[in-house]
Amino acid sequence: MQILGVDIGGSGIKGAIVDTVTGELVSGRHRIQTPQPATPEAVAAVLAELVLHFDWTGLVGCGFPAAIQHGVARTAANISQLFIGTPIDKLFSEATKCPCFCLNDADAAGLAEMQFGEGVDQSGVVLLITIGTGLGSVFFTDGKLLPNTELGHLYLKNGKKAEHYASDAVRDAEGLSWKSWGNRFNSYLTMMEVLFWPDLIILGGGASKKFDKFKGQITVKAPVKPAAFLNQAGIVGAALYARSKKT
Repeated sequence: MQILGVDIGGSGIKGAIVDTVTGELVSGRHRIQTPQPATPEAVAAVLAELVLHFDWTGLVGCGFPAAIQHGVARTAANISQLFIGTPIDKLFSEATKCPCFCLNDADAAGLAEMQFGEGVDQSGVVLLITIGTGLGSVFFTDGKLLPNTELGHLYLKNGKKAEHYASDAVRDAEGLSWKSWGNRFNSYLTMMEVLFWPDLIILGGGASKKFDKFKGQITVKAPVKPAAFLNQAGIVGAALYARSKKT
């Protein structure tokens, strides 16, 4: 079954058509810059533009940077606070004229990795961190998702919120070397390990493509692996989620 998967982020809105049986992209990936300010109406308009680009009329799955509860955004990270309380499934469906189903963006990445990537057949606790404009988190226990964790918002021992200290956006904005940034990110992973003791940590998002540049700074005991889908995990997982809502 082919479904349009979309990853809505603070800097870009990316989509591709996904074969949900194999997890493969069957189209090229198309990216449109996230509008500023990223209000509900502005993001919906860009999503409609993306759907038009693919000449798409079927199901759409959207990974979104917020806690999503029954199709309603309950938080808003790196997008307009006007999204809080917005029924985004309904808003995006009306804007695109396609049935749209949204979930937390990190949860989307996690679904892809557990179905097709590094989490296949992994028992115990799996923690996936998406590294991008912010820090997304997702937990699976014996393959079952705990949705809407927002652990990028935890405060580190230095008093700073984790995603304001160790996201890829911060690395870029402060001109940090990969080694320097890697030390920051490791302090976050260390806190995650002390709190949750995962059996496997998977890294997704844009920075996961550069894992070789900072893996030397990682000291946690759990195995740490870059996501098999790298920064495509959110697109694939969003498509999988949409399929689950229609079956």
